[in-house]
Amino acid sequence: MKLGVNIDHIATLRQARKGEKPDPIEGALVCEKAGADSIVCHLREDRRHIQDKDLSLLKKVIKIPLNLEMAATDEIIKIALKEQPSQVTLVPEKREELTTEGGLDVKGNLEHLKKVIARFKKAGISVSLFVDPEIPQIKASKEVDSQSVELHTGSYAETEGEGRAEELKKLREATEFAISLGLKVDAGHGLNYENVVPICQIPGIERLNIGHSIIARAVFAGLEEAVKEMLNLLGGENANR
Repeated sequence: MKLGVNIDHIATLRQARKGEKPDPIEGALVCEKAGADSIVCHLREDRRHIQDKDLSLLKKVIKIPLNLEMAATDEIIKIALKEQPSQVTLVPEKREELTTEGGLDVKGNLEHLKKVIARFKKAGISVSLFVDPEIPQIKASKEVDSQSVELHTGSYAETEGEGRAEELKKLREATEFAISLGLKVDAGHGLNYENVVPICQIPGIERLNIGHSIIARAVFAGLEEAVKEMLNLLGGENANR
């Protein structure tokens, strides 16, 4: 199981004072050293955390893949095509939300997403769609020619007891279906040190993208240690680096 570390919340802390520290670029390098497989950042339309210059610098300094989360809007598409991240993950985005609240409605936006994905693939950028673990959305993801899906684990993370077991079943079935269509599968949202292991045990999920819980743990343990602790839970090949 690979680990993509989302560094948005390092930038959130920086933007609280509109200064230079803590530097998300420095954070990305620490995550890389600790064994992260990729770096994830979300360039939001409101620029509440990651800024344009961060994206540009990340592309220049990290050696592991950069996964850019983004809304499929003209402004952000133009920036992504210019900066050339290794991958873009298309997500829904609302200005008033604290964090991404659900999966992308691929089924309801087939034509638009098909055109956007074609532009990225022509530029040599791989595309993933952040979707709820629902068969119709995964089927639509294949229809628009996405190469990957990232399954939204928010409902799993927020549910307790028998409900969580049901959410885990949905994620397992969604993973199996996506793989049967030839899609690669990642997962993320709301995952932490207490709930991540059952997700790791779902066959076929290649990577987990985790941010908030790692940055929160880093406040007390340090960022390198926080990444290593998560890698140990994932059983990653870089866990003991």
